[in-house]
Amino acid sequence: MGHPPLEFSDCYLDSPDFRERLKCYEQELERTNKFIKDVIKDGSALISAMRNYSSAVQKFSQTLQSFQFDFIGDTLTDDEINIAESFKEFAELLNEVENERMMMVQNASDLLIKPLETFRKEQIGFTKERKKKFEKDGERFYSLLDRHLHLSSKKKESQLLEADLQVDKERHNFFESSLDYVYQIQEVQESKKFNIVEPVLAFLHSLFISNSLTVELTQDFLPYKQQLQLSLQNTRNHFSSTREEMEELKKRMKKAPQTRKLPGQPTIEGYLYTQEKWALGISWVKYYCRYEKETRTLTMIPTEQKPGAKQGPVDLTLKYCVRRKTESIDKRFCFDIETNERQGTITLQAPSEAKRRLWMEAMDGKEPIYHSPITKQEEMELNEVGFKFVRKCINFVETKGINTEGLYRTVGSNIQVQKLLNAYFDPKCPGDIDFHNSDWDIKTITSSLKFYLRNLSEPVMTYKLHKELVSAAKSDNLDYRLGAIHSLVYKLPEKNREMLELLIRHLVNVCEHSKENLMTPSNMGVIFGPTLMRAQEDTVAAMMNIKFQNIVVEILIEHFGKIYLGPPEDSQVPPVPPPRVTPRRHKPITISKRLLREKTVFYTSSLDESEGDTDCFSKVRPLGEKQTIIRPPVRPPDPPCRASTSQKSEAKPETVASNAGEIPSSVVASRTRFFETASRKTGSSQGKLPGDDS
Repeated sequence: MGHPPLEFSDCYLDSPDFRERLKCYEQELERTNKFIKDVIKDGSALISAMRNYSSAVQKFSQTLQSFQFDFIGDTLTDDEINIAESFKEFAELLNEVENERMMMVQNASDLLIKPLETFRKEQIGFTKERKKKFEKDGERFYSLLDRHLHLSSKKKESQLLEADLQVDKERHNFFESSLDYVYQIQEVQESKKFNIVEPVLAFLHSLFISNSLTVELTQDFLPYKQQLQLSLQNTRNHFSSTREEMEELKKRMKKAPQTRKLPGQPTIEGYLYTQEKWALGISWVKYYCRYEKETRTLTMIPTEQKPGAKQGPVDLTLKYCVRRKTESIDKRFCFDIETNERQGTITLQAPSEAKRRLWMEAMDGKEPIYHSPITKQEEMELNEVGFKFVRKCINFVETKGINTEGLYRTVGSNIQVQKLLNAYFDPKCPGDIDFHNSDWDIKTITSSLKFYLRNLSEPVMTYKLHKELVSAAKSDNLDYRLGAIHSLVYKLPEKNREMLELLIRHLVNVCEHSKENLMTPSNMGVIFGPTLMRAQEDTVAAMMNIKFQNIVVEILIEHFGKIYLGPPEDSQVPPVPPPRVTPRRHKPITISKRLLREKTVFYTSSLDESEGDTDCFSKVRPLGEKQTIIRPPVRPPDPPCRASTSQKSEAKPETVASNAGEIPSSVVASRTRFFETASRKTGSSQGKLPGDDS
């Protein structure tokens, strides 16, 4: 088991258990920081001390092998397992070629030292700054709280009120510092998987092309590197998806930290300012207001009498209450109400944000709607209009833009999306719009489709089956994964299953054009995982499972033919496999355990006879010199990935073929093209070997 997630709600409680779990994260951060320093130190020694090269490589190898990733949650994905095992693979590979290394490429520092140093300073350093602010704000708050609790109740009311406000302010500052610190330390914990491994991976690749033996070794290393790059890119994509959801959760927690609770009394009273329009402009008038929740009666007592008129209390019956958008008015702490007695909206201003929150809670106030152009509940269901909308979007995409690069990944204009949805879901004439005869672009159509699916009152794959689907994706038994998801699909309500089949069939069609649109099943899983599946609760633990939601969608796409051929023979979910006593069915990628190449040496009577001969199979080696490692007749197969469309890439199978993971493009892929070119040039000087395609 890894570290348990730190819930944002625990920041407000600040319990001893929360502090203990936070301490575990801090220890892991310090361990990671020390590890990065060791890697940087050892890598620099490797580059600068060529005469001590062999011993430096050995120590570097030991440093890598001594580190083991910790993780958040209870299960790793296959890609994370590959990443977690990567340092061990790197270390064993270094030991294999330790005595064959001769020099480092000149820009190895840019590949290894700078990215790690940047990560350590910008990410870990920034996290430590957050920690200092968290500790400083906590110390200030608790110190102030101690003094506050020792205040005498005999002090003036104004002094006590001022002290209360100061404590509330410090409590709020401490809560925000705690939220920021918890968010940052968990982000570093998750992002280090690829931010640390990628520079090491690039550094190793540059190391292996320094001599002719390294060129031979690179041919073996490339498939592993490509597969690991895919794992890194997939993990990065899962991280980006999870990060967006966590940022939204963090914002929601900041807006509603629950620093105060509504008292048990049904009545709330206090001073409010109301906006009143006069002939010469707008003025704000102060009232003492009292609200009776049971009768929904708001009594407003004026505190400023108008000249020549005597005003008395006014009783109003509340219809609804909604918070006023900040950007819509130049005053703070405002909210709008409507009453039966007055036409139009009445804008009220509270003395503070806390007071406004209490008034809105008493009046059952609502937040303003920012995004959704669809307001009626029935329009958020899987009804006939919704099915028609989805089919129209799919038809437009498949006829007009299925080859569009970055399809579904590229986001359309929010204004255009809302305009399209408002037009289509118009209650007066729902569905009365022709996509083909309009000016809607492909980005607007795809974004509208995703928006509709994500804003359904219940996700397509339902809250009821969410836990079982995620549990199936977490299994390390690939057969169980497929069988469990297959069974669960047929437990969906009929209309949900029909919608899911319609969507997955379309996504399969999109992925079949991945050479043009660059969208693979893995990429589509990242996009549609949170769209078709979402947890009912808003917690950090639920956000950490988004990567497994993505895997469920990826499995549905890859095995669409089998799953939708019909329900399984046994409609029940397959039993959970017993504890693993044999190696996992899906083995981590490896290079150190590959079959060793056959060593063959040809000798002749004279060294001069072999001069100029570039064939490494017939090159004469003096007696006593270490035997060369000969390549096998056939290269290890490349991992499955999207083939390049350009003629240039087809002629060069050594190049990185992980274009399917270009969201965003990998740093390693962009930095290693130079070394692969150098590898091909050096290899060509030795003649073609058996199994070469070029």
